[in-house]
Amino acid sequence: MLSPEIITELAHELYTARKKRQQVRQFSGRFPVMTIEDGYAIQRAWVKLEQADGRVIKGRKIGLTSRAMQQASQITEPDFAPLMDDMFFKAGIDIAIDQFIAPRIEVELAFELGKPLRGPNVTTEDVLEATKYVIPALEIIDARIEQFDRDTKVMRKVFDTISDFAANAGIILGDQRVKPDALDLRWVGAILSKNGVVEETGLAAGVLNHPATGVAWLANKIAPYKEQLNNGDIVLAGSFTRPITAVAGDEIAADYGPLGAIHFRFI
Repeated sequence: MLSPEIITELAHELYTARKKRQQVRQFSGRFPVMTIEDGYAIQRAWVKLEQADGRVIKGRKIGLTSRAMQQASQITEPDFAPLMDDMFFKAGIDIAIDQFIAPRIEVELAFELGKPLRGPNVTTEDVLEATKYVIPALEIIDARIEQFDRDTKVMRKVFDTISDFAANAGIILGDQRVKPDALDLRWVGAILSKNGVVEETGLAAGVLNHPATGVAWLANKIAPYKEQLNNGDIVLAGSFTRPITAVAGDEIAADYGPLGAIHFRFI
């Protein structure tokens, strides 16, 4: 476990890295004793720095929801992080890429809650009952911590990613919203394209067999910290495609069939 002083220091590094768009070296390499709990402690300390600037938590994200990603990260459960209010972008607009360091795009479903959810015994059925709308979403992920060490080329550990807001950097919500019982959410599909070329396709069942499962897991996971999911929160349930890279000038589009489409351009 890391000391409170080191946790505060590393949170400041990430806070500064986001503002200056300059990556820092992997925490796991500098502190080999680092644990998953340390990662969340750093994340919480960083959130406090953002809140001191006037930022507000608008929801949460869930990451590493696919079995393949969990195996690659050598963990057995997802991770999570807050969604700050300045991370939300409107669909259909041009987004300045210099707000990010190394952006990538993932396809998700977002749950807009109409009721609070507090663990420890929240079920998938509870999530569906508490959800006001399900919304197609794109997540812009980024790396304030180097994905590969600049010298050793070692890949970052899950502790690094958790510290780094679980890689979250931006959220784009679609215009169309549906009630959670309007369709079988497991069978919601999406086609992710870049500059008119299909890059990824996927089904929402790839997210823990049902995207609401992750939301229930999250409500239960944060309960020991005296935290809950609140009325009005936006919860990103997890990606059901691999992330794609993007550079300035790229046109990104995601087609969700009956749930409509989202598009934007990096400039």
